[in-house]
Amino acid sequence: MSAILELRKVSKIYGEGAAEVHALVDVDLVVGDGELVAIMGPSGSGKSTLLTMAGTLEEPTGGEVLIGGVATAGMSRNDRARIRRRSVGYVFQDFNLLAGLTAAENVALPLELDGVNQKTAHRAALSAMRQLDIDAKADRFPDELSGGERQRVAIARSIVGDRNLLLADEPTGALDSVNGEAVMRMLRNACQAGIAGVIVTHDAQLASWADRVVFLRDGRIVDQTAPPLEPESLLVPRS
Repeated sequence: MSAILELRKVSKIYGEGAAEVHALVDVDLVVGDGELVAIMGPSGSGKSTLLTMAGTLEEPTGGEVLIGGVATAGMSRNDRARIRRRSVGYVFQDFNLLAGLTAAENVALPLELDGVNQKTAHRAALSAMRQLDIDAKADRFPDELSGGERQRVAIARSIVGDRNLLLADEPTGALDSVNGEAVMRMLRNACQAGIAGVIVTHDAQLASWADRVVFLRDGRIVDQTAPPLEPESLLVPRS
């Protein structure tokens, strides 16, 4: 198993003086290809900050982040954006869908920005949407979709193309239990195909789909363990 994501002594400080907040403190984390890691911890423990560091959306105050063995420190904004388009799929809590684009156009956008022709990108988008049973809404705009439907479109956008790292912040937060398990099954399938996945979740049942659960408290990793439960509906055997 080769490392897709590495965080080496990563720290993140917000604010200064009396307002200084240590969101992450000397975090070490390695996620290999084919591995799904769940991040858990109380509110304010640094879970979402860890994802933003891993996804190069912010730069750490200290330490370094490597994606596919490539150090991201010192990269230009354009280079970081290129890594996100080509290598990293990110599912945000607020979906981040563009209101003026249809669902399929939102899913296809990362590919088109990276030079894929429109027809090929559209086919890939529909294929990703079909995995999540949302392809029937391909021509709808985000404000015509329910919260759960927007969530599935956002997840489809994160897996389209040849990404090798998937980061998801509460990816099932807007879904009922049936659709939530469908999403986790899809994430497991993606990892079985070689993608490295990191998800933030507060739900122990959903975390049980992961290969490893990492617990954060006050910006520090305090424990790493195998998941506490084995989901009955896990249909894909672990490798």
